[in-house]
Amino acid sequence: MDLLQLSKIAITASLSAGKVIQKYMNAQVEVKKKKGGESYSSQVVTAVDIECEKVILSHLLPTCEEFGLALLSEETEDDGSRFEEDLFWCIDPMDGTLAFINKHPGFSVSIALIAKDGTPYIGVVYDPSTDTLYHAVKGNGAFKNGNPWKIKHLNDHLTYVTDRKLKDTPRSIEIEGLLEEHVKKLRLNGVIEIAGAGSVLNGILVLENGPACMIKLPKKENGGGSLWDFAATACIYQEMGLPATNFQGGRLDLNRKDGTFMNKEGVFYSNLIQR
Repeated sequence: MDLLQLSKIAITASLSAGKVIQKYMNAQVEVKKKKGGESYSSQVVTAVDIECEKVILSHLLPTCEEFGLALLSEETEDDGSRFEEDLFWCIDPMDGTLAFINKHPGFSVSIALIAKDGTPYIGVVYDPSTDTLYHAVKGNGAFKNGNPWKIKHLNDHLTYVTDRKLKDTPRSIEIEGLLEEHVKKLRLNGVIEIAGAGSVLNGILVLENGPACMIKLPKKENGGGSLWDFAATACIYQEMGLPATNFQGGRLDLNRKDGTFMNKEGVFYSNLIQR
């Protein structure tokens, strides 16, 4: 199986979906509710999400037939095939739907190829607002707009990247304590927050604004993002040698058997290593 060829197909699919999003970025779209986690952002869906998924599947379904790949996509019911085949596409047709509805940058297209054991092999993220493409292939490095991506720490502060502002986040005092620990350890000048994007672009923003991190504490309630919110960026972090782990620092379970939500293990993405 040619991973580089499959990555090119995934890139084409993401750019095609990105064109759909760009067509509607300044338009008013109908918002519907779907079954999701406890947060409003996980319950909203638009016709744009559905159209993006349709476009992506037009590119990826032929590869499923040719190579025996399974598929998991946010707007399609999980059929369990990801537990049967060696690899599966993990798709978020438009992450950050709430940001899109509010005309706020922070939405993106995310496509990943994940092994049955949860290892990420391909990760593609496209930001339609800035026309920026990020991708990685296992063993081949990470790229930004087709060029090898080398990140640098330009800030003297710690950037905390979050979908929900810290003051509105449950257990905010606990998170503040963790952030202060990093500030002291790295001898930084406090914390600056970037809030409002979806989980996919939040992972990218951590890389773009180092030293930085994204923290999602474990919780009982359904939510905390789903597999498709972290699959593509986990591959990019893997290729950059940076941590994309559960809250305890263990391996992210990107093929959970108990569902798609990540709330039970939490998430920790960090770009704290000086480069």
